[in-house]
Amino acid sequence: MEKKPTILMNRYELGRYLGQGTFAKVYHARNLASNQSVAIKVINKEKVLRVGMIDQIKREISIMRLVRHPNIVQLHEVMASKSKIYFAMEYVRGGELFARVARGRLKEDAARKYFHQLIGAVDFCHSRGVYHRDLKPENLLVDDNGNLKVSDFGLSALQECQKQDGLLHTTCGTPAYVAPEIINKKGYDGAKADIWSCGVILFVLLAGYLPFHDANLMEMYRKISRGDVKYPQWFSSDLRRFMSRLLDPNPNTRITIEKLVEYPWFKKGYKPAVMLAQSQGSNSLKDVQVAFSTDHKYNEANKVEQPDSPLKPTSLNAFDIISHSKGFDLSGLFGDREQKANSRFMTQKPASAIVSKLEQIAETERFMVKKQDGLVTLQGSKEGRKGQLAINAEIFEVTPAFYVVEVKKSAGDTLEYERFCNKDLRPSLRDICWSSQSEEKLPSMTESSH
Repeated sequence: MEKKPTILMNRYELGRYLGQGTFAKVYHARNLASNQSVAIKVINKEKVLRVGMIDQIKREISIMRLVRHPNIVQLHEVMASKSKIYFAMEYVRGGELFARVARGRLKEDAARKYFHQLIGAVDFCHSRGVYHRDLKPENLLVDDNGNLKVSDFGLSALQECQKQDGLLHTTCGTPAYVAPEIINKKGYDGAKADIWSCGVILFVLLAGYLPFHDANLMEMYRKISRGDVKYPQWFSSDLRRFMSRLLDPNPNTRITIEKLVEYPWFKKGYKPAVMLAQSQGSNSLKDVQVAFSTDHKYNEANKVEQPDSPLKPTSLNAFDIISHSKGFDLSGLFGDREQKANSRFMTQKPASAIVSKLEQIAETERFMVKKQDGLVTLQGSKEGRKGQLAINAEIFEVTPAFYVVEVKKSAGDTLEYERFCNKDLRPSLRDICWSSQSEEKLPSMTESSH
């Protein structure tokens, strides 16, 4: 008899087994609605609870929602049963970049192309306050078109994980790829540590072997700490100079991404990625709640929303008002402290008037508008330093005559967002904003950072 296919949450048909980690197994699956191939990561909830990995799973969900980039594996949605957490992720058919290197070193142009895409993805992560901390060829996948995809954010850190000295202190990563300052158990800059790992990856792609290798782990660590590397004879002098800047054991003098992208060896053939539209910022919190809900049924709040449904303002109760206040920010409890500019204003105008005003601003500045359940998304058409600017404006109904509007940057460059707020958004909202102190002047938006 033909085996009946396994259907997950009435949404996915599970297929062949792809691999596993310590707490998760990964399967190929098919989305029943779109017929799209996905990878389903199945996490044993009891195991992660038993070993205290809850925060790590929450952080991974939040981070994957933050980093939508063409060269990063995308998280589509999170589901849960009583015993399992399911990540539905982009399926990357080509497998690990490591498998390609295992067949022999790459030609310089091929290695440079992958390095371009790796740096683009890492730079984007850093712009969102995310540090990967486990970059290696095994965590780099290649799709059908030969494009690189960064995966596995399980060891990643958010900027908020830094201590008062502004540094990270958790020792983690894969020994052969880890930066010397991590080995030395000193506080370290996550961005500079990622750059070191990128340098090791580039060396491996071009040489076919590791720059720091020894059967004795302590001897390998000594080589890493000294930056003791011997370059193959086929490395050009320009490439050697570039590699020495990446594999500088002193993090204070190690090359930064800003300078790296201007280096002649890197600039050859470089084409920045075309950015993806950003998902709604509120989804991160929903996904965390779904993952750790005790309800075995699929959480209806996490369903994919249809773009043309009518906009209804979100109801805001007293607890919501407190949790939105700067001094009572509870978002850290859910691992959802996104690195976003964030502004709020109050108005007595109805939701329809608020939306109409936002649409006028969008039309003037050539933004596309999407409306859904109290959320208005303005998607920019111009390419900025960090891709297209995208802004979420969420409308909260406190009473039928009082609304709070929270405005967040969901994609793009923070400085470009701030210029837009100061030059276009605030002046345009002047006639609908309400202030208890004066009806004639626009109240300054309450600034906070998540």
